[in-house]
Parts: sequence; structure tokens; C-alpha cells
Amino acid sequence: MNTSALFTDFYELTMAQGYWKHGLDTEAVFDMFFRRHPFHGGFSVFAGLDPLLAILESIRFHQDDLAWLESQGIFETGFLRYLEDFRFKGDIWSVDEGETIFPQVPLLRIHAGLVEAQIIEGLVLNTINFQSLIATKSSRVSMAARNGAVMEFGLRRAQGFNGAMSASRASFIGGSAATSNALAAKDLGIPAMGTMAHSWVMAFPSEREAFEAYADMYPKGTTLLIDTYDTLASGLWNAIAVGRRLAEQGRSIGIRLDSGDIDYLSRKVREALDKNGLENATIVVSNELDEEIIERLVSEAAPVDVWGVGTHLVTGGKEASFSGVYKLAAVKRDGSMEATMKFSDNPEKTTNPGVKEAYRLFDENGMAIADVLALSDEKIEMGVMKTFYHPSLDPRRFSFASCREPKRLLERVMAGGKRLRPPLALEVIRERRAASLASFDHTFLRFLNPHVYKVSVTEELRKLKLGFVERFRGVNPAS
Repeated sequence: MNTSALFTDFYELTMAQGYWKHGLDTEAVFDMFFRRHPFHGGFSVFAGLDPLLAILESIRFHQDDLAWLESQGIFETGFLRYLEDFRFKGDIWSVDEGETIFPQVPLLRIHAGLVEAQIIEGLVLNTINFQSLIATKSSRVSMAARNGAVMEFGLRRAQGFNGAMSASRASFIGGSAATSNALAAKDLGIPAMGTMAHSWVMAFPSEREAFEAYADMYPKGTTLLIDTYDTLASGLWNAIAVGRRLAEQGRSIGIRLDSGDIDYLSRKVREALDKNGLENATIVVSNELDEEIIERLVSEAAPVDVWGVGTHLVTGGKEASFSGVYKLAAVKRDGSMEATMKFSDNPEKTTNPGVKEAYRLFDENGMAIADVLALSDEKIEMGVMKTFYHPSLDPRRFSFASCREPKRLLERVMAGGKRLRPPLALEVIRERRAASLASFDHTFLRFLNPHVYKVSVTEELRKLKLGFVERFRGVNPAS
């Protein structure tokens, strides 16, 4: 796989030529972080790392890419020759994929030449933002389902081919148990799951014949869609007839509802199944589900075993994007690295300068209580009382000594443009996500008015940031 480096915003290329022309292709450090949780939530899930690293290992400009750039009439021949040999040769530190993440904490720290680091910005954000959005959504849906299984049914509603594949991957990381996307199941090792469509039922002379034929073909997993004609008057009783025949053979069935009042219908279906000796039959529901609908149905004890979630899972539903950004944190000048900072009247958009580490602190029970940003030469040690500050420079602060060994969140995953470890199985990343979420109190994870998790900076980082603020405020644009 050789990915075109043209998968970037056009202005990255015009800036890259400017860096090259002015001799500014020096070492730089960029942070990728995000500003707010999606879905008005209290947590997010990091996803997309392995696909990103795979692309970065192979990214380059092909001859037709360079010919197109030349045709634009603004790129110099020398710069195009420079791009002929373009490869990403940088180093990357990253949060573990599947980790629970919070605003302002660097998810990726990229050390590379300024041209390289600038050109890959769009790719980094496109890959991480979408998969983190969907992994977060999937986590919320799975949490809402509690003991019920979540199946990702979103292929036909996903935003294009790559959107569907990426969404299936991220959904599985987030907690869905299987996918309807056959190619994703094959390529990514996700369990495949499917029922039947209304067209199967309509293609047969009768609903009963359609059910019988399907059950005979797939004896180990028969789920019958009962709402093609009349759910309670027809579909349910034809399914029960087939189910009773299969029960005599030691086999069980599933019933799928894809329309109507799920609460009411699932209760009527469960009652009829149980009265006819089909207590082991499962009820699968779908139809525009999201975490809010599922949470309500679960709280009302609707007898649903499996939740098929499509549109709202693979698109993010009400949330169109993840708020990840990519900002310059340091650049080499005169042989040494100098911190840089973007200043804004909006405190949320003022960045944290310098090469930084991120640590997670824990209480005596091993529960996470805060993430702390520190300069790379600082250490956060267990049992040492320190004062930490709000990253927006408001006066809020707190003093704390981590009762457990602080967890260093950023680990080196790529050196010289080569990944340092093979890709992880998705099941491993999925289990990591579950373990990470389990280390947070439920108040941070609840959907309604979640408690705000602390993200703070050390005193040294705060001083560096304040120094930049004073410098910027002292600038007279007219001078």
C-alpha cells in the first residue's frame, strides 16, 4: 500500500514549499489533541493509530501526483524534485489505542522535519478524528446496552467505502460484538453477523415458506425477520411455528424486529415465545437506534437480547466530527529546540507550549483522578505532593500525590518513519478500552451531566505558558 501524499489540504503544500524555499525545513514537534468531548459526554476513546502508522510507512508522491502539482503553475521545479524523495522519516509518541482520553492531552506527539510534519497534518486528523468519534459512540452504545450485545449494522448508511471500513473497525474497538460488513470481518478479524432482509421474505410465496427455507439452510444461527407484513398477527406466529419445529431438534431461533414500538412489540413477542416453549429464543431489534433510545429501553426492562445499530453508530449521529487539532509545539532554531504557542482570546484555543509528557494519576484504589501535562524534562512521581493548575490559566489549582505509579500516556510507536511494533489484534485494543474505562468512576462516564475529569498542567509548564502570554500582550502591532 503506497498512499499518495496528496491526501492533504492544499495549503499544506504551499506552506511546505515556503519552508523549503526559506530554509525552514528544520526539526519540529507537533501535538495532536482535541478540545471537547463529542455527544456532550465526559470521556472519549482513542482510535485509528494502527491504520495511521501503516499509511505513514508508505506515504509518498507518485509521478502523476507531481505532474498534477506542476500543472498548478505555482510549484517550483526544485521543490517538486525534493518531493520525489518525500518519505515520512519522523518519530511519533502516542497514547495507546483504545485508551480513554480527555481534552488538551496530546494523543500524538510528532517529531519530524517541518515539511514532513506539515504535509501529514490532514492525514493524521482525518484518520484519528473519525475513528475516535466512532469508537466513542460505540462505547456509549455498548454501555447503554449493559448486558445486551451490540451488532454494528451500518455498512449501507456509512459515508463511503473507507468510511464503512473505518467505522466497522472503530465500532468493534468501542464495544460492538460483530459487524454486518463482510469485508471488514475478513480483513480486520471482526466476527460477522447477519439476519435476513425483507426481500428474502417477499421473494417466497409465503412468509412461512421463507422462514422454513432459511432455517433449513442455516441450522446453527437462524434469526427470522418478522415485520415484513404484520408483526404480531403474522410474522410472530410463523416464526413460532418454525421455532417449535427446530426446538424438537435441539436448535433455537432468533426473532428480529426492525420497525414499530420496540418496547411494546418486544414484550408481546417475548410473552408469546415463552408461552410456546421458546424461552431460549433471542430477540434482536434494529431501526434508528442510538445510546439514548437503548438506555431508555433497558431502564424500562424491554426484553431485548441483541441491539442492531447502524446509522447513528457509523456516522456519529448527532455529532458530525471529533474536535481533534494539530498544533506546532516546538521548533529548532539556532541548534536548539524552542517552544512555540498559539495565543487566542478564546482560552480554549490557546495551546500548551513545548515538548510535553502526559501522565495519569490514581487514587489509593487505583482509580484515575487526573491527567497532568508536564514538560519533557519534568518527572511526576508516586507519593510526591505537587500543585497542578488548570490549563486555561485561570486561578484554579489542586495539590495531589498520586497513590499509585503515575501512568505515562505517551509511548514511542514510530522511529525514523518505521513502526516499532506490529499491529495489535483488534480484540486486544477492544479489551484495553474496556479496562481503561473501568479505571474511571461512573460519574465521569454517565451520559447526563457527567462529572468533569481534571486535566491540569505543572507549575513549570504554566510558567512557560504565562511567559508567552505576557510577551504576546506586550506586542504593539503598530510598532
